[in-house]
Amino acid sequence: MVWRITISALFAVALSNRTALAADPRYPDWPCAQAKVPEISLAQVWAGPPLDDAGSKWKDDPKINALVTRLSARRIPLEEAQKEITEFLSSAADKATAGRLLFAGLFDTLNAQRASVMNGLERVMRKQRNAVEKIRSDTLELQALQGATPPDQPKIDELGNQLVWETRIFEDRRRVVKFVCDVPTAIDQRLFALGRTIQQELE
Repeated sequence: MVWRITISALFAVALSNRTALAADPRYPDWPCAQAKVPEISLAQVWAGPPLDDAGSKWKDDPKINALVTRLSARRIPLEEAQKEITEFLSSAADKATAGRLLFAGLFDTLNAQRASVMNGLERVMRKQRNAVEKIRSDTLELQALQGATPPDQPKIDELGNQLVWETRIFEDRRRVVKFVCDVPTAIDQRLFALGRTIQQELE
């Protein structure tokens, strides 16, 4: 009786999530309520001077390279990152070139981070879709076992425990996805804010 109640609840979870996994039909593997924007265009986040060849040269400057790595880390508070940009550009011999190189590096690096996060979310989405089908299949199998005469109680208990574990993993992933869905937007906002700081220094 306990398993019947539990499995009915698991079956409801599987069915409810089967149709609610993807919020945007254009991107069936995208699990977030936020609209998927595959990539950021330069025009969305930069209104400063043309970058010209900065996009291919920023990695050649050791100081710029190191600073880009540091400022791209989300563990560094935005205000601290903006202060470091101001201090760096204030002491640069060629502020305009340094600013362009720095932003080109931030644009490349944060865009790559963003793409990595989004690809990871879609991989998890595919796992969730498979998990829903597995939960549904195992639930139907368990219901059949429960209806057999006589019931195979050891097998019922084994499959029931497996279903509880599968559903727990599914729910844990769903909670993580909900949190990670905010990361691409946070990266967008960080890139825009850092770009704006560089532009202000170059004006």
